[in-house]
Amino acid sequence: MDFSFTEEQTLLRNSVERYLADHYKFEDWRKFTRSEAGRDPRHWAQFAELGLLAAPLPEAYGGLGGDALSSLVIMEAFGRALVVEPYVSTVVIGGGILKHGGSDALKEEWLARIAGGETIIAFAFAESGGRYNLADLTTTAKKQGAGFVLNGQKSVVLGAPWADQFVVTARSAGGRRDAAGVSVFLVDKKSSGISTRDFPTVDGSRASEITFENVEVPADRLVGELDNGLPLVERVVDEAIAATCAEATGGMRALVDATVEYSKTRKQFGVPIGKFQVLQHRMVDMFVNCEQAVSITLMVTLKLGEAEAARKKAASAAKVQIGKAGRFIGQGAIQIHGGMGMTDELNVGHYFKRLTMIDTLFGNVDHHLKRYAALD
Repeated sequence: MDFSFTEEQTLLRNSVERYLADHYKFEDWRKFTRSEAGRDPRHWAQFAELGLLAAPLPEAYGGLGGDALSSLVIMEAFGRALVVEPYVSTVVIGGGILKHGGSDALKEEWLARIAGGETIIAFAFAESGGRYNLADLTTTAKKQGAGFVLNGQKSVVLGAPWADQFVVTARSAGGRRDAAGVSVFLVDKKSSGISTRDFPTVDGSRASEITFENVEVPADRLVGELDNGLPLVERVVDEAIAATCAEATGGMRALVDATVEYSKTRKQFGVPIGKFQVLQHRMVDMFVNCEQAVSITLMVTLKLGEAEAARKKAASAAKVQIGKAGRFIGQGAIQIHGGMGMTDELNVGHYFKRLTMIDTLFGNVDHHLKRYAALD
């Protein structure tokens, strides 16, 4: 089987890597992540112009007709550059929810806006006490007239301070943790009754705690089937797992490269520390972990279109490997760099923070080990 990228995918990778190398340097990253906005909106506009936001979306709705491999190529490059722009929440999750479950009218309007960089979407799914269970919901959606009324709270909604739309999961029927009774809505952030508390995250991004108090949502903002939205959410979250795994591999490659390069220049006892066999072994182990992470990320990306059980197992297997590899590589890079590895001025510590956040996103190692075992 040929695992090499197509000519189009190679051109896409070269394009995004070239742009990031020229315009998304670490020094600039430190400045705008510490600004009041937390990002530089010009990059999002440029991503749209380069076709990155349209790459995995259907041609019929303004996209370029790519697939999950397009997202893999983009996200790996984003991982190398510590990109904070909300690509996963907007393109992979927002675009995926609409692509797989949206009405023709929703697709026509919102997929074109995503592709053109005209909207940013945040995924409001996590709740206090939910413990990675996508069906554990206290936020309710009750029918009222021709629409719905949302009440509840969502925690750590990544990218929400920058968003103008929310993809919200809510319980429209059944008990708190029932698989049935989950519905998905596209909610305008400006809707009356929505309040947010914004805060910075440890990896340089932004997030919000969101409260919905009698928020009226029109019926045409329901995405997918009423009371049967969980399969749609699980499918899109697995696609998001594949994308964030690709981002993690980019960060891991950057850490391995930086550590090897540092070992050639840092001297102790008159010789580069890269000459010490114990450190050579450590760096080889880091490289092996990185390559294993790359392989399993490609595997889960290729399996996203398979049957539900196979897709879920692949996503959980990848999440476990990425979590373990990210921790091992991050700790190794910090240790070999020594005290300077933890300084704010060096990018090594920031990569490790991002890998740590990715480990907890959509379920940590323990959660996915249990899910994998339950699917056997």
